[in-house]
Amino acid sequence: MDATNYISLTQLCEHYQVEFSFFNQLHEVGLIKVTTIKQTLYLHQDTLNDLEKMIRIHQDLNINIEGIDAVFNLLQKMENLQRELNSLQNRLKLYEKN
Repeated sequence: MDATNYISLTQLCEHYQVEFSFFNQLHEVGLIKVTTIKQTLYLHQDTLNDLEKMIRIHQDLNINIEGIDAVFNLLQKMENLQRELNSLQNRLKLYEKN
């Protein structure tokens, strides 16, 4: 597997100044997916946006891992509801035009 789209957890620890155990806990809860390439742990670059949100929630608001999990579950539900609302509004517009 090629590591070009991945960032090592050690680099992330240094950049965001967080403990390695923070990433382990996020992985154990299922908030992030860690990939092992040549005995090094990596995170895909597409997950950085969510990871930065998690770090800010943890550091700025002093929320633990379980709280982060709850917040992200609620955010996902809100996004799903927003997509459903947009879809229903678009369908309603079709009927209003007739």
